[in-house]
Amino acid sequence: MAKKCKCEEKPAGSPAWMTTYGDMVTQLLVFFVAMLAMSNISPGKFQQVAVGIQLALTGQPPSVLLGGRSIQEEPLITQNPGVRREILRVMQDERYKGKITVQVEDRGTRIILQNLVFFEEGSAILTKEAKELLSVIGSIVIEHTTNVLEIYGYTDDRPLPSTSIYPSNWHLGAARAASVARFFAEELKQRRSIERLAEVKLGTFDPEYFYNPDRFYPIGVGDREILKKISALNAEIEASKNLLKRKLENGEITSQEFEQEIQKLDAQREERLKELRDSFRRIDILIVNERVR
Repeated sequence: MAKKCKCEEKPAGSPAWMTTYGDMVTQLLVFFVAMLAMSNISPGKFQQVAVGIQLALTGQPPSVLLGGRSIQEEPLITQNPGVRREILRVMQDERYKGKITVQVEDRGTRIILQNLVFFEEGSAILTKEAKELLSVIGSIVIEHTTNVLEIYGYTDDRPLPSTSIYPSNWHLGAARAASVARFFAEELKQRRSIERLAEVKLGTFDPEYFYNPDRFYPIGVGDREILKKISALNAEIEASKNLLKRKLENGEITSQEFEQEIQKLDAQREERLKELRDSFRRIDILIVNERVR
């Protein structure tokens, strides 16, 4: 007759160690949730994560293998309708019509401010009108995004006077970009802190977070861009003059007509050169695409 097994019966339910393990995991979860709640969340990165989750839940996640992007990389200005509406509202203001242009590029969204005397001649000192426009645009872009802002400073082709403290237009352009960055990080920050003092006291608005100097990257363009355009203009005018010379040699026009057309071309060049110089009275603010790392 077979002997009965004297093995002890195991108690029902999970083993005792699993209860301790579960408590440890729960405490770790609460710890990391508390850390996240006390941290500053980047709106740009948060938005990109939300877009990625939304795409995944639709059943059409982007595929790198198929040539798609793994996550949305556009800056908040192109995604947030409130920011777009605010900038459009400013663009339609009679005081700023024709002075603001918005362009979407591969690296981000570029806001071009032009047709205004931004600086005193040959210097990097901002004018009163420039500060007024920069305050309006800056408060929208800076306080509604946390993206890096690249600021581009320009000059025209005219040489600097011998008394200038800047050795070249490139140096002047860099100084102008730095002046705008400093205006944002210091003067506009102080002004907005006073205007939103109640929100600062309540802790709902943190100027140190949005007006962090590390966000602003001044870049000096100087006269490089306008020199390229002037070179193209000169080539165009010279080609037209060569065509007139051939017509004169072939007897298609008289010497008097030739001289008249040459004078018209020279006047046209001067007029377009003035327009070019006026168009490079500008400041560019590039809101750089922010990636999730």
